[in-house]
Amino acid sequence: MTDMKTPYVAKVVVHMGVGEAGERLVNAENIMSALTEGSKPLRSYAKNTLPAFGIRRGQPIGCKVTLRGTKAQNFLTMALKTYAIEHVLHQRQFDATGNFAFGIEEHTDFPGQAYDPKIGIYGMDIMVVVEKKGTRTARRKIQQKKFNTKLHVTREESMKFVTETYGIEVE
Repeated sequence: MTDMKTPYVAKVVVHMGVGEAGERLVNAENIMSALTEGSKPLRSYAKNTLPAFGIRRGQPIGCKVTLRGTKAQNFLTMALKTYAIEHVLHQRQFDATGNFAFGIEEHTDFPGQAYDPKIGIYGMDIMVVVEKKGTRTARRKIQQKKFNTKLHVTREESMKFVTETYGIEVE
């Protein structure tokens, strides 16, 4: 049984922005599916037209996957090991509610991924949502309650959680 005051990883969102549709986007979706244990990526669409970049409104320009549970834990452990080889998480990467984000420049840094000249190199953004048990009471449809201030995850709690759980240094 977990303590109600202990933070946990609620979800991990992995995003790859490609900037164009077609073969590059399909390659990014295949890479993301391989990295996230077979999860199916959703496409991201452009909200505005940017003629300088050749992007039209409604055009698919990226893909994303939301992971929860053990898939999220496994992917986050692997991603943080990959990220921490060269980098350290900084305090500015944590927001006021304890969530944090970081980027990986090359998918080839992950174990089992090799460089293929036909595919190229893709980077990704990883956003992690940290919550405490009982947070759902503010979001549920039936018997929705006010969000108890004891259930808020602070920046300091999240940094301590990441340091203790994953052994990542936070500066």
